[in-house]
Amino acid sequence: MAFFQMNYHSDAVGMGVTVNVVLPESAKTLIGMNADGGNGTYRTLYLLHGLSDDHSIWERRTSVERYAADYGVAVVMPTVGRSWYTDTAYGQNYFTFVSKELPSVCRGFFRGMSEKREDNYVAGLSMGGYGAVKAALSCPENFGGFASFSGALDIANRPGELSPEWKGIFGFDLNYHTDIAGTKNDLFFLASEFEKTGYSFPKGYLWCGTEDRLLGQNRRFYDHLSALGYSVRYEESEGDHSWKWWDLRVRDAMRLFFGK
Repeated sequence: MAFFQMNYHSDAVGMGVTVNVVLPESAKTLIGMNADGGNGTYRTLYLLHGLSDDHSIWERRTSVERYAADYGVAVVMPTVGRSWYTDTAYGQNYFTFVSKELPSVCRGFFRGMSEKREDNYVAGLSMGGYGAVKAALSCPENFGGFASFSGALDIANRPGELSPEWKGIFGFDLNYHTDIAGTKNDLFFLASEFEKTGYSFPKGYLWCGTEDRLLGQNRRFYDHLSALGYSVRYEESEGDHSWKWWDLRVRDAMRLFFGK
């Protein structure tokens, strides 16, 4: 795999952003790793970080590049700070950046990336799990599926310990967290309204560890999707909120999305 760190000015965010990208390559002398560059057209996984992380974290904490090589897919890893993948009240449009601008920019710079919906997927951990589901449900024209690992999927019921930060992002205080319910930032609402998009429901994969504090909201979201008649792959297994488990799950998501 070829590794790129891309820095460009984002109109959506209004400043420079950093994005890590890995692309398939053909290398005849590479030892111990698949190096089949395919036919020059790449399927792509947009891989999102969690609340305390950045664009570098998936490369540093997992074998994501090695997994991507097995399927000949590109991986795009942006940084969004602690924005919750949201067009924030303070004016920086991180949701637009990730779900709309970034795919277009990447296809401009890396001409082999496919534009087909069925060739593009989005996944993430914790806050990034929320962002991945939000992107796939809000912009189904861009993403054929989503994966969430230990996702923070029910933010309308998040405790209020981050109230000042939350107000800066969503425009109101956490004491009024119910204001999120029924809006474009509420995954339960987006799922309920998805049929109106006219698209088939994305291929979905949800995983949460049985020792993870977010298990309850993952169960609630899966039950909500099931009640709406949407079929997604849902798994619970041993695990807490840590990289040991996310490394395994991103491998499973790639197998689901890109395996034969």
